[in-house]
Amino acid sequence: MMKYKLAILGIPLLLLGACQTTPVAPAADLIIHNARVYTVAEPEWAEAIAVKGDRIVFVGSSSDAIKLASSSSRVIDLNGAMLMPGINDAHLHPITGAMKVLFQCNFPFSADLAQVQKTVADCAQNTDREWITGGQWDSDFFLNNEVLSPRLALDKVSGDKAVFLVADSGHDAWLNSKALALTGITRDSKDPDGGTIVRDADGEPTGLLLEKAQYLAQSKLPAHSDAEYVQGAHKLMEIANGFGVTGMKDASADPADMRALAALAKNNALSAHMAMAINVKKEHWTEQGFALERISDLRDQYATKNLDTRFAKIFLDGVPTSSRTAAMLADYLPVNQGGETHSGDTHFNLAQLSEMLIALDKEGYTVKIHAAGDGSVRLALDAIEHTRKTNGDSGLRHELAHAGYIAPEDIPRFQPLNAVADFSPFLWHPSPIIDSIVGAVGPRALEYWPTQDLIKSGAPMLAGSDWPAAVASMNPWLGIEALVTRADPSGVHGGQLWSEQAISLQQALKIFTLDGAKALRMGGKTGSLDVGKLADFIVLSHNVFEQPGSSISDTQVMTTVFGGKVVFAREGAILRPLNRD
Repeated sequence: MMKYKLAILGIPLLLLGACQTTPVAPAADLIIHNARVYTVAEPEWAEAIAVKGDRIVFVGSSSDAIKLASSSSRVIDLNGAMLMPGINDAHLHPITGAMKVLFQCNFPFSADLAQVQKTVADCAQNTDREWITGGQWDSDFFLNNEVLSPRLALDKVSGDKAVFLVADSGHDAWLNSKALALTGITRDSKDPDGGTIVRDADGEPTGLLLEKAQYLAQSKLPAHSDAEYVQGAHKLMEIANGFGVTGMKDASADPADMRALAALAKNNALSAHMAMAINVKKEHWTEQGFALERISDLRDQYATKNLDTRFAKIFLDGVPTSSRTAAMLADYLPVNQGGETHSGDTHFNLAQLSEMLIALDKEGYTVKIHAAGDGSVRLALDAIEHTRKTNGDSGLRHELAHAGYIAPEDIPRFQPLNAVADFSPFLWHPSPIIDSIVGAVGPRALEYWPTQDLIKSGAPMLAGSDWPAAVASMNPWLGIEALVTRADPSGVHGGQLWSEQAISLQQALKIFTLDGAKALRMGGKTGSLDVGKLADFIVLSHNVFEQPGSSISDTQVMTTVFGGKVVFAREGAILRPLNRD
C-alpha cells in the first residue's frame, strides 16, 4: 500500500518544479536531498528541503533543491532516509521531569514494597540531603501490597531522612514519619479543600496524602537552587532533542520553572519552543474574586524569545484511579462491596470556573483545564460556552486536559466551541494505571480516550506525554504507537484498549506535529514543512510508514534540527553539527 501510494505521489513530485518553478530564493545554507520528506502538508511527500538561516526556503524535488546551492552551501545526501517535522509535546511537566532525573530517588511504576524499601534505603545511605524525594508508586500499590502502615514501612529504611514519594498519577504522595513531622501534619490537621489526609483507625495520619493534601507537604520541601534548576533546564533540552521534540508546553508552570528556562533563553540556549501554562493557585483568589494581575505579572516577567507565557492552567478535578478524585457523571464503584460511593467533585463550580476563564480569555491567555472525569469535561465545556457568549470568539483554543472520559453527547460540542481535547499521558493501552481505573470506574473504564470519535467530529486535538506523571519517559514514539495500535508498546501488558478508537499513522503524526504546534500558538510557524516556516525537523532511523505499527516505538531520531541548527545527532547520523564534520 505504501509503495502504491508513493507511486501515485511520484507524478506530483515530478511536477513540483512546475508548482514552485525554478527556485528564486537566495542561495541556501543547508540543502538536504535524496530523502523521503514527510511534510504533514500538501503534497505529503517530497525529495528535498532547503534552509536559509532559520527558515525553510524550498520543499520539493532534489534536482530543483540543488539549484539553490552556492559555494558556501552545505549539501547533504540522506540516502533515502525519512525526514519529518519536529515533535511538539503539548502537555508535560518538563523541568519537573528533568529535576527528577538529576536529583531524585526513583523506582519503576511496577516496584513492589521490597523494591521501594531497598531503593529508599540506598538513597538514604548515599545522600547528605535531609529530604529524599522521588517515586513513582503505582496507583494500586496499597491494594496490591500488604502495607499495614505506609509511614512506618518507610521509617524502617529511611534512617534520619524525611521521605516524600509521589504516585504514578502525580496527584498523591507517600510520606514517612519525619516528613509528616517536618511538614506539621498531625492528627489535628484539617483536610484541605480538594484533598484528604488519610488516617488510620486511631485518627493518626498514615503517611498518604491525596490530591491537594500533598501540597501541604510540597510547600515545605527544600527548594533547589537556581543553579540546579538551570542544570535541569539544560538536561531537559538534551532529553527532548534526543527524542526529536522541538516544542513543548509546560502544563503547570511555577516561577522556578519559568526562571530556569528564561535563563537559557537569555543565553540563546533553548533548543525547543517553550510554552508555559502558568499554574492558577489558591492565592490567585482574593475576597474580591480572581486576581488576574498576579498571573499577568509572571507572564510579563518571563516572556522572551522561544518562551511564550501566554498560557494558564486550572486544575478542575483529580484522577479516576483508586483515589477516585476525578469528577464523574456516574458514581464510582464502592471501595468495599456494599460500601458508600460517590461521583467525585470539582475544585471549582461553574460560576467560579467561568469567572476565571472569561477573565483569562479576555486577557489573551490560552487556558488548559485539567478535566479527567466526564463530569468535569462537561463543566469545562459549559464554562467555555459561557465564555464564548460573554467575550465573543477570541480565537483562543482552550484545552481540556486528560479528557479520557467524555459523554457521547458532549463529543460534538468540542468543534463548535473550538475546545481542544488534550490527550495525555501515553496511556492509550492496557497498563497498571488502567487496571486501577477499571477497579474504580467499572466496565466503562475500558471505553477510555475516544480518539477516533473526536477526529470524526472535527474536534481540535493535541497529545502530550504528561512526563513525569504516569509515564517513565517523554519518548513520543511510545505514544504514537499506542494511538495507532491501542496496545502496550512494551508488550508487557497484552490486549488492546478500545481498539475501535485506533487511528492511522498519518493522523497520529499530525496530532504530534502540526496540532501540537497549534497548541503552542505556533501553527503558522512550525509543525509542518512549508516554505516560510521555521526549519524544525528531524531525521529518523527508518521510514515509519514502511514498518508495522507494533514497531513504531523502536524509532530512533538520528538528527534534530531546531531553527536551522543541528541540536542533536546520534552516533552514525548523516546530518551532524558542522563542528563534528
